[in-house]
Amino acid sequence: MEQQTLTLTKLSRTFGETRAVDSVSLDIRPGQFVGVIGRSGAGKSTLLRMINRLVDPSDGVIRYGDTDVTALRGRALRQWRRDCAMIFQQFNLVERLDVLTNVLVGRLAERGFLSSMAMHFTDEERTLAIEALDRLDLAPQALQRAGTLSGGQQQRVAIAKALVQKPRIMLADEPIASLDPGNATRVMEALRAINREDGLTVLVNLHTLDTARAYCDRIVAMRAGRVMFDGSAAQLTPDVVRDIYGTEDLSEIDESVTSTAARVAVPA
Repeated sequence: MEQQTLTLTKLSRTFGETRAVDSVSLDIRPGQFVGVIGRSGAGKSTLLRMINRLVDPSDGVIRYGDTDVTALRGRALRQWRRDCAMIFQQFNLVERLDVLTNVLVGRLAERGFLSSMAMHFTDEERTLAIEALDRLDLAPQALQRAGTLSGGQQQRVAIAKALVQKPRIMLADEPIASLDPGNATRVMEALRAINREDGLTVLVNLHTLDTARAYCDRIVAMRAGRVMFDGSAAQLTPDVVRDIYGTEDLSEIDESVTSTAARVAVPA
């Protein structure tokens, strides 16, 4: 499946008098691993939700190649959400269902309403789901109820569910925010492996600055809805970090942003 450049042009979103995202323009090339950083309320989550069209832009345009994503409606919009898979902090699994069925739910975008309601899946789809779980070291848990898994395991099930959609882009909104260091590392390594092995474009919102430095090819930093920085980890100097987080003293920056091993065991 050929991938295209994702282009955001003067993208904005207002909620009442609050401008959550303010005239953001970015080109995300195929196969990039992009980390979006910034304080809580910087506009990171709203930006990803607009890309997936869970939130409609107030102004601006989203394009994927020649497709005007902002103009999509109905079936075409559902197909875009399949092509642009979203992973959330809250996992969004049905805890009473087994792991395999939760992953197979990712295939429902391919089906009509009646088929979706019946939850009937082909042998080919079941094989696809098992392969996705195996990639994430979760095949032994396939028949286990999702609610019995740890938070990190549930997040990896959510990634497997996104994988079986066969997406072109994977969006992850704070996927490690509620995880312990070991599970946070496994989730970030899984996302990086998918990016490198499948060539998928990955955009991930992160609170931890050093996690973005360790895993992401490109870092986009937001403050008050605007892009304050767009470049490589090496270009993210202390002066730039001060501008992003709005303080002269780096020690004032929340530990949840600057922590390293305390939050995620960054690989050598």
